[in-house]
Amino acid sequence: MRIGTRASPLALAQAHHVASLLGGDVELVEVTTTGDRDRAAPDKEKWVKELELALLDGRVDACVHSAKDVPTTLPDGLVIAGVPAREDPRDVLCTARGVVAGTVEELPPGARVGTSSLRRAALLRAARPDLEIVEIRGNVGTRLALLERGDLAAIVLAAAGLRRLGHDLDAVGTPLPARTFVPAAGQGSLALECRADDTATRAALDALSDRDAHDTLAAEREAVRTLGADCHSAVGARAVRGDEDRLELHGWVGAPDGSAVVTDVLQAGPGELPADLGRRLGERLLAAGARALLDQTPEVLS
Repeated sequence: MRIGTRASPLALAQAHHVASLLGGDVELVEVTTTGDRDRAAPDKEKWVKELELALLDGRVDACVHSAKDVPTTLPDGLVIAGVPAREDPRDVLCTARGVVAGTVEELPPGARVGTSSLRRAALLRAARPDLEIVEIRGNVGTRLALLERGDLAAIVLAAAGLRRLGHDLDAVGTPLPARTFVPAAGQGSLALECRADDTATRAALDALSDRDAHDTLAAEREAVRTLGADCHSAVGARAVRGDEDRLELHGWVGAPDGSAVVTDVLQAGPGELPADLGRRLGERLLAAGARALLDQTPEVLS
């Protein structure tokens, strides 16, 4: 099987993980995406478009994506066929040497905090309007190096990326509670994509799927799709398996400047499908005023 992947350290770590789960004869095919060439490119598909083109023209049989990077609408002929067990979905507050802060609230007044995420920026501003949010780019190693230089008091990174690259979370930062600092939809999950008519590859990828990871991703992605959100939206969605084996879904939508938020938590009804729960939560958020926040002009971060 030929697996398409970006060439970043994190993407390769993820692809090697999937290859090890598949076993057998697996070849990794590195593909350069728009996001690799231009990290300021505006669209979410910048991380997946070229990989999907490689699938469609037969250069690869499957692709490994960070699920949070995959648009909620896939190109015709492609499917997400597998979702392996989810890594930690939380965000992590990484502080510079000499800055003692285990929470956003404990950061020094006016602290400079780096991120490239509109969602993280809005969450930070909502919690601490005094913080100076600084746009940073680059892979995980580059961002940690920026923190070491001392120009920033803290940065916020995904726990999943840190763990997959072998970092000890206790050594690099403090995870932020997912109920209050709501992760991006799909954060911590891998999406294994292939051609819809490739039955052999679909079966192989489906065999790697974890039920909880599959269902939580389906609920979160449908909530975002219902909201009509994109990479210019400050949106979080986090599903967990709750009482009586039912999914519980928490959604969060914020104004880009953090001045207003809409949030809601729903539990699935008896027999309710994950996507139906996501749709219901998205509709409730819209009814509560989320559209007005989504339509606000975003900050520079993307």
